[in-house]
Amino acid sequence: MDEKTRIELEAATFRALVVYLREHPELQNIELMNLAGFCRNCLSKWYLAAAEEQSEDMSYDEAREAIYGMPYGEWKKRYQKKATEEQLAAFNARTAAVGDEEG
Repeated sequence: MDEKTRIELEAATFRALVVYLREHPELQNIELMNLAGFCRNCLSKWYLAAAEEQSEDMSYDEAREAIYGMPYGEWKKRYQKKATEEQLAAFNARTAAVGDEEG
């Protein structure tokens, strides 16, 4: 496969992931973090880093809006639920385990 085709396929895959996440706001970020190790905010940070690598002027808020499909504050008000004790415990255990692996 040539480089151009690979990049186009990767871009299409990324766009499909973003569309899927926009269509499923019931998937809470903490659940994504607990299951996959990344969430919409991670994607926003990666998007911003890619923009910076291309010398594009973009803020974190703009990157979040590109992923969430709306301003983050609006998404939060509409869709974010309070994390359960179980979700927080799983997140803290995962974070501690990752910290142990790094250090």
